[in-house]
Amino acid sequence: MLKVISILVMVLVIIYIVSAQTGVKLKAGDKAPDFTLQDAFGKSYKLSSYKGKTPVIVYFYPKASTPGCTKEACGIRDDWSKFKQNNIPVLGISTDDKPAIKKFIDDYKLNFPLLSDADKKVSKEYGVVGILGFDKRVTFIVDKNSKIADVIEVRDIANHSKTVFEKAMALK
Repeated sequence: MLKVISILVMVLVIIYIVSAQTGVKLKAGDKAPDFTLQDAFGKSYKLSSYKGKTPVIVYFYPKASTPGCTKEACGIRDDWSKFKQNNIPVLGISTDDKPAIKKFIDDYKLNFPLLSDADKKVSKEYGVVGILGFDKRVTFIVDKNSKIADVIEVRDIANHSKTVFEKAMALK
């Protein structure tokens, strides 16, 4: 029994060390890494195309169609008219492949771009890949000059849409 407990303690220590090393590496004031990713329908989105025009919300989520990610995405869907009216783009990113994202969009009638980072290149640049290989739930508010204005490690999923909208509006 003591041997089993020792192994469990070692595993927990390793998980703690690895998770500490996979923290979000970007912070407010840093230049947002540019990226070009495709949505489920093959349309490309390039972060730098918004430079000089408007703040952009870039949010990373762990897995399409899971309860937390669904609640987060549906919150943005339900508030989409505010984002659109104020010309605030929202780009959701996960390591899901395009078919999984398309199903997510279809199942929940999502009305904003969800992008596939299946090779995890962008997720790694932003430092959001968790220890299990899924993205952490982190949102970056990028200002008009492509600088990160805020980094939100999302804990309040129910109010995520409202929070990011207000933060982006403050930059307009």
